[in-house]
Amino acid sequence: MNHGPNDEQLSAWLDSALPDDEQQRVEAWLSTNPEAEARVRAWAADRDALRTLGDAWLAAPVPERLLQVVQRPAPAPVWRQAAMAAGLLVAGAALGACGLWQWQQQARAPLQAGAVAPTTNAWVTRAAYAHAVYVAEPRHAVEVRAQEEHLARWLTRRIDIPVKLFDLHEHGFELIGGRLLPDGDGKSAQLMYQDAQGLRVTVYLRKPPDGTETAFRWERQGELGLFYWVESGAGYALVGALPKATLLTLAEAIYKQHPGAAR
Repeated sequence: MNHGPNDEQLSAWLDSALPDDEQQRVEAWLSTNPEAEARVRAWAADRDALRTLGDAWLAAPVPERLLQVVQRPAPAPVWRQAAMAAGLLVAGAALGACGLWQWQQQARAPLQAGAVAPTTNAWVTRAAYAHAVYVAEPRHAVEVRAQEEHLARWLTRRIDIPVKLFDLHEHGFELIGGRLLPDGDGKSAQLMYQDAQGLRVTVYLRKPPDGTETAFRWERQGELGLFYWVESGAGYALVGALPKATLLTLAEAIYKQHPGAAR
């Protein structure tokens, strides 16, 4: 590293995304280059300030004026996004189960009338919101591309749970990449997949608080369907504007591949 690291390497160092030996070399170089170290620390301060701002915004209650707007009947397609926002306030049916077989049976059962209830899992609502925000991005849908080898290692370090890049190729979906997200008082990861028609689904991963319910559940939030569960100390939420049966198939594939799953 005779000429010093470039900005991309410095950014990767800041996110602990480099191999351990490269992390140490960059850190040693910074210790002898105070101006560069000050610049990198300024990046970190900006990043942390933005995340703090984002956490506060995501945790804030929905303004009453917005509730009044989105709860009115939609007179034209332009209101579709407002209807989706209203859907984020309503949960789908709770279909608690234990084990993959029970998941399949309950997830395929017809929803009972009156079974819709507000969700108690704020992280699931954040998973739906993050999906709606980033799947619409044509060029910057992900922070790190699937081709970059450090993706899983970087996300694992940042959210403190093993992150596996699930293989959904058999079901027609290819991994685009992933990103790090603020999530309440912690952090989460989002993996994004796309099929040949350009339809996208996301997998939201986080370390759940103690006492989080582990049962496999299905919800409909506006146009989005979600399957979510907690397994081996990690929370998973699969989100997409796809038929329930299609999402269930993808959720089963993810469950069979999660770290610690029986082989």
